[in-house]
Amino acid sequence: MTIDLSTTLGPAWFPAPIFTASGCASSGRELAQFFPLKNIGAVVTKSIMLKARPGRPTPRMAETPSGMLNSIGLQGPGIDSFIANDIPWLVDQGARVIVSIAGETVDEYASLARRLRSVPGISALEVNISCPNVENRGMVFACDPVSARAVIDGVRRTLGGDLPIIAKLSPDVTDIVSIAREVVDAGADGVALINTLLGMVINVDTMRPHLGGKTGGLSGPAIRPVAVRAIYQVHQALPKLPILGMGGVRSGRDAFEMILAGASGVSVGTATFGNPRAAIDIQTALGAILEEKGFTSLRSAVGFAHRNDATEMEGEN
Repeated sequence: MTIDLSTTLGPAWFPAPIFTASGCASSGRELAQFFPLKNIGAVVTKSIMLKARPGRPTPRMAETPSGMLNSIGLQGPGIDSFIANDIPWLVDQGARVIVSIAGETVDEYASLARRLRSVPGISALEVNISCPNVENRGMVFACDPVSARAVIDGVRRTLGGDLPIIAKLSPDVTDIVSIAREVVDAGADGVALINTLLGMVINVDTMRPHLGGKTGGLSGPAIRPVAVRAIYQVHQALPKLPILGMGGVRSGRDAFEMILAGASGVSVGTATFGNPRAAIDIQTALGAILEEKGFTSLRSAVGFAHRNDATEMEGEN
């Protein structure tokens, strides 16, 4: 049986459901030596900012039980170099491209969207609003409904209807559904759930914070249950909203769990550090699981865990 693995995130169509996670594979050059990038859903680039950024002081990474902390600090070349070098290379590879953008002010996000609006080869923008808002004393945009809405509204007004917007939300909130509602009302076509959780490691030998930036983002298998919960809650409240799920996925079963919770696609990040082929291996395994469970398409499995009567599957396939 042939499984239809295609999916959509808003108006954007993708032939496969597995994506890279922003920040874990830069713009895909490292992974391209292990598998053709065109064989996965899309490459989600590392979040790009207006100007080149050196990142946070070292050490930048720390191992944790079933996960890791990173404190990279959005190091990157800036939008000009990115447009000149990274996007053309990805297009040459035949990859579909989701560009992740990050800013410190609402205007910076809008400026980035303006620069990218007419660049060919981009399938969608991921708007990473899990960044500190310097206009609001460092409050993370995604942790405040008003700030989150303002960023997405600014990007949507700038783009018009040219590109789909995927708002990347933070799990460090008490009500992620309310944030999702705000960004959708502001013009987001979908949401990415979840970004890393804020964490800290203290070196008991030096008796000081281990990371140079003190705090960092927790990723890896430890956060997967949090991601599944967030996806389930948002899908339950907004069942027609496309969700790109992520957080600790390292197997086809993990990806399938997020699909059942309500994700239309799944990003793979930390797993690639141990297995550079993780994205393509997980995609293959997910297809086999869908077939084993009797699904003929990925779309028919999205949100299946919400259904009260499992016999509905027959009508969906």
